[in-house]
Amino acid sequence: MLQQRETYAVEIAGVKRNLPLFEVKPGLKIAVLNILGDTELVEAAASALAQRLSEVTYDLLVTAEAKSIPLIHGLSVRTKKPYVVLRKSYKPYMGETVQAETLSITTGEPQTLHLDEKDRDLVKGKRVLLVDDVISTGSTLQGMRLVLTKAGADVVAESAIFTEGERAKWENIVALGHLPVFTG
Repeated sequence: MLQQRETYAVEIAGVKRNLPLFEVKPGLKIAVLNILGDTELVEAAASALAQRLSEVTYDLLVTAEAKSIPLIHGLSVRTKKPYVVLRKSYKPYMGETVQAETLSITTGEPQTLHLDEKDRDLVKGKRVLLVDDVISTGSTLQGMRLVLTKAGADVVAESAIFTEGERAKWENIVALGHLPVFTG
């Protein structure tokens, strides 16, 4: 039988969900948003973010795999902008990648982001909009920025469904909402 978890209620563009709380460190819990398979939520969030981003001038959308892939796809459909997914593991068919290391709050482990060789020309010289599902520590954003700077792109804006934690850190993020962290 599954453990009963505490939840945190959210509303994203009119869609309500109860996010389960998971302990990521002793005494620290986060509300986990997992949009994989939640078509209703992804569609609502993509539409709302596309509206919020309508004044931003950019050429290309970029995210890190994996949970934000449906979101970036939805944004791409709505904005008619192409997208690139930075991979978290290297495969030989990716060729010569551009890479940077980051630390994940959900795994607590370092991870490397890779820009596939086939996408290097696509990002070079482009104005890029970074997309994530939840921005918590900013380490994934930092890793994405490093990869794209190395590849010759210009990051012009950053967006997410939610920011999390210290709200003041995320004033420049285009987001649909903010999640608290839970201590104790």
